[in-house]
Amino acid sequence: MQKQKKYLFGSSLESIVYPILLLLVMWIVIWSEHLFSTFDFYRFGVEPRKISGLVGIIFMPLIHSDSDFSHIINNSGPTFILLCALIYFYHEIALKVFVWSWLLTGVFVWLLGKNGFHIGMSGVIYALASFLFTSGVLRKYLPLQAISMMVVFLYGSMVWGILPMEEKISWEGHLSGMVIGIFLAISFKKEGPIRPKYQYEIEKEMGIEPPDYEALLNEKLAQLKAQEEEERKQLEHRIVYHYHYVPKEAINSKPEDGSVQ
Repeated sequence: MQKQKKYLFGSSLESIVYPILLLLVMWIVIWSEHLFSTFDFYRFGVEPRKISGLVGIIFMPLIHSDSDFSHIINNSGPTFILLCALIYFYHEIALKVFVWSWLLTGVFVWLLGKNGFHIGMSGVIYALASFLFTSGVLRKYLPLQAISMMVVFLYGSMVWGILPMEEKISWEGHLSGMVIGIFLAISFKKEGPIRPKYQYEIEKEMGIEPPDYEALLNEKLAQLKAQEEEERKQLEHRIVYHYHYVPKEAINSKPEDGSVQ
C-alpha cells in the first residue's frame, strides 16, 4: 500500500527568530531616522504613480512615522504574531507568501493609492492576516482552522481599516494587503500543510472499495436461518424407536386364565 506523505510543521525556533530579526530591522530604521534627523526617511515610501515612488515597494514596510511611536508600536505586535504563525504552520511556503505579500501590496498601493508617501508594515500585516484566515478555511485542517479563529479573535477589528475613515491612514494599503492575502491563500491552497487522509480515503483513491459489513452480516444471518430451518425439517422426519425391556421369565410364564400380558 502506498505510504501517505505527511507534512510536518516548521521549527519553533525559526518561527521566533525570523520575526524578531524583522522587528529588529524595523526598530533600527526608526532609530536611524532620529539619529539622522536631517534626512527624511519617509521619502523611501511608496509615492503612487511616480517612477521615483517605485523604490517604496521595497522599503515601505520598514519605514514608520518618526513623530508618532504608536505607529511602529502598533505594527510590531501583529507583525511578530502573524509572522510566527505563518513560518510555523506554513513553513514550506512561508517565504513565498511573505515576499509576495510584501511586493504585491506595494505594487497595489503604487497603482491605487492617494497622492503622498505611504509608509509602514500595516499593508503586509493585513496580507498575512487575510492569508492565514482564508487558507485555514480553505484547507479544512483543524490546526489551521484554529489559526483562522485566532486571527479573527485578535485582529477581527482590522476590517474597519480598509475603509477611508482617517485622512492620515493609508486605507489603500490595508485594502491591498487584504486582497493580496486572499489571492495568495487561493493560489497556494495546494501547497504547504495538508490535512492527513484517513485510511478509507487512501483506499478509495487506490480503487480499493471498503467491505460492505452490513451486507456480509445479512448474508451470515440468512445462512444461519437456512441452517436452522434444515435442522428443523430433519427433526420432523426422524423416526424414534422406543425399546422396553421385558424379563425372560415374564415371557415364558403364562397366566392361569391363558391370557398373555
